[in-house]
Amino acid sequence: MAFARRPGCLLGRDSGPLRRVCSRTMALPCFVLELPGCTLAHFALGGDVAPHLSNVQDSRGDPRLAALLEPPGRSYSLCVPVAPDGSCAARVRAAKLHQRLLHQLRHDGPFQRCQLRRLLGYCPEGGGVQHGVLLHDPRDSPDTRRALHALLDTCQEAPSPPRLGEFTGDSSHQVWQRLWELRDGQGWHLADGQRVLPVPEPALHPVVPDLPSSGVFPDREAACAVLEACTSFIPEARAVLDLVDMCPDQTQKGRFPVIVIEGLDATGKTTVTQSVSDSLKAVLLKSPPAYIGQWRKIFDDEPTIIRRAFYSLGNYIVASEIAKASTKSPVIVDRYWHSTATYAIATEVSGGVQHLPPPHHPIYQWPRDLLKPDLVLLLTVSPEERLQRLEGRGMEKTKEEAELETNSIFRQKVEISYRRMENPACHVVDASPAREKVLQNVLNIIQNNCD
Repeated sequence: MAFARRPGCLLGRDSGPLRRVCSRTMALPCFVLELPGCTLAHFALGGDVAPHLSNVQDSRGDPRLAALLEPPGRSYSLCVPVAPDGSCAARVRAAKLHQRLLHQLRHDGPFQRCQLRRLLGYCPEGGGVQHGVLLHDPRDSPDTRRALHALLDTCQEAPSPPRLGEFTGDSSHQVWQRLWELRDGQGWHLADGQRVLPVPEPALHPVVPDLPSSGVFPDREAACAVLEACTSFIPEARAVLDLVDMCPDQTQKGRFPVIVIEGLDATGKTTVTQSVSDSLKAVLLKSPPAYIGQWRKIFDDEPTIIRRAFYSLGNYIVASEIAKASTKSPVIVDRYWHSTATYAIATEVSGGVQHLPPPHHPIYQWPRDLLKPDLVLLLTVSPEERLQRLEGRGMEKTKEEAELETNSIFRQKVEISYRRMENPACHVVDASPAREKVLQNVLNIIQNNCD
């Protein structure tokens, strides 16, 4: 696994086995691997220990890494670097390629007996992350290696082809990684090895600084840039952008209150929003609005960066409707920016809830150019109650809805992210009681917080 060149980093092989460093602090490039139980292991690659990493260990220092990277079996890293310019288009291309590789690794015959684990590459001082996967073949079959080479052969025309690394152990129980390189007319060959060095976990998950350009967009312009890069292969992206162009750059709400109702699926959100709207004689809006909601299935099948750009722009489109409607009556909105951000955070931040950005982190702040509601209500029910309601619905589930059911850690990350949102924060409402009681509680909160 190797980094592409980026400004401020010296990452080429010509600089020596340990010279892949970030120039500001001479820091080793690092990697974070998701292990069973949503725990994380951080490691670096190098021949010697960098002076600034005083508590770095050798590969024997973390038995979790040794269990995955040493025999029996064999482990490989496959990473998709972002092109050197780091542009939005480069990020989109890398995300699409990473998605395609994951699909093939999960479904192609030689790989189906292998274990896949999420792997991210990062530089401790910033500069973006690289998405990848650690593939462990418990049988160490030559067919797996041949299939990986064949997979790489299909990607060589990409601006930044994926990099394949192979892990081996030596007699002293050190773990090494060697990169496979394509030599002209000679096929695939293993390069010199670099030692695997466990390193301390950073204070902040390494993907968090990358989120404003990959999932939790700080403004409309950032989300538009992503869909602009998609218009050549997603025609609907142009249609969404045309609708955004029709919206004012800055929207101001009218004199009537705007209330957003958030919640996981099957918390009673649809019923409550309709009931509150009827009680207040309010306009009921939904994000994304119906006329782009028809394209949800298309964007839900895309990588996170594209999917979240679509939902982010849906918020800006519905904001122009909120601005108009709130001049004449109260407005109730079924989901808005908070849901867009929480799902992006929970999806992109690997590991457990302890790896989420801490409370009051800027990622939880409302976008500076998006119309802000007067009140946000978060409906909650117990996991058992929510599952019971879902079973009774019999509706087709999105990928995220399915993961909420099967992955309790993912659900907890979504819920905690909701509760950490600020400016405005969420007012939590217990939606377990009877419908009439929940409605009355919601109306009381609205009365106490809105004119």
